[in-house]
Amino acid sequence: MTERRPSREERSRKDPFALVTPLVEPGAAPPKEKPEAKPRVEEAVERIERLMPSQMRPDRFQPRPILPLEIAQRYFGGTIDCYAAAREWLRMAEADPGMRRQIQTLLAMGDSFTDHGQIKPITGSWVAARDAQYVFQIETGERRFWAACIQYVREKGEAEPRLRVEVVQRTSRQRQVLENRHAEDPSAVGQAREIAALILAEVGIQPVADIADPYEYFRQALAIPRMPRGLWDKMVPVMQVSRQRMEQLLGILSLPTPLLEKANRYRVAERVLRAIMAESPDKWETLLDAAISNALAAGEVEEAALEIPAAPPGSGGSPPPVSRRMQPADAAFRGIRGFAKAFARANPRSHQRVMDDLADELVVRGDAEAMLGLLEELAQLLRVRVKRKR
Repeated sequence: MTERRPSREERSRKDPFALVTPLVEPGAAPPKEKPEAKPRVEEAVERIERLMPSQMRPDRFQPRPILPLEIAQRYFGGTIDCYAAAREWLRMAEADPGMRRQIQTLLAMGDSFTDHGQIKPITGSWVAARDAQYVFQIETGERRFWAACIQYVREKGEAEPRLRVEVVQRTSRQRQVLENRHAEDPSAVGQAREIAALILAEVGIQPVADIADPYEYFRQALAIPRMPRGLWDKMVPVMQVSRQRMEQLLGILSLPTPLLEKANRYRVAERVLRAIMAESPDKWETLLDAAISNALAAGEVEEAALEIPAAPPGSGGSPPPVSRRMQPADAAFRGIRGFAKAFARANPRSHQRVMDDLADELVVRGDAEAMLGLLEELAQLLRVRVKRKR
């Protein structure tokens, strides 16, 4: 008797890559063969090569946003190369703490290449570029690409670095998402883009070359009237969150692009972003800045919103700034209160680990003795109030 062949849905449940959607180069069909390449004997065999960054290009619609949008638009528009982009990024990071954190992470990665070599190759495939030449489009490993570019610019290298790349025959959004999640915990905005990318890949919506803002591509997932049957279930093992959480994350893409860029750069939590979106849109930008500056929790966003006067009807402009910047004492109070609440909700088995990590952090930063004095004073005040309450 003939064995029944598993259906498409049955294969997808067993293997998250069973329904892989390949990345398609906007405006050009992928070449059948890399120029000057030797005839392929076995097309399925993947090749390891060494390429210079100038021979490579990241995927502009990579789910995890890395390059700041204002630089990315010029880089992908062809007006600057990868090294000019890295140089501009370094300059902008001097005045932006969020960018500075990104740069420091990438510089550490670049230094590890020097000390230990590139352990993991970049994956991608050869695609046609605007000038009828071919370029290696990165599928996974964009952070390694930018780490090499930034290190080259910082050290004023003479010879371009060469990076190990793996040529794959079939690239996919799913593999991009999984690689990103293994490399670094994604921000809320990064997760939202990952979810949108998986949805759009499944329904066959590919990016087109004339989309200036990549967020406009990802926002198309919000306009899909009905998701394909079983899609959410198939995405759960990839995203490692529930359907409800994915829908909540996807919703934050309704924020304007500049706010999404800033929220991603400063890794603002999804709950905080949703709390901001619950307020009037004319307050969003001011609330986001306040959340970043003062490390507001979701429950504190509503309090901050009360300090922002409503914009005059029909003004269309940004609201005036909050009447006062939170004073350090206020920020300290809210921070300790937030820590106490979060610690109370945490699993008791994780308490010791958190305390050990916090103790190590304070010692390394040189704040241990000052913190001991503050905690002893707080403990004394707590004892007095507990005794009085009894």
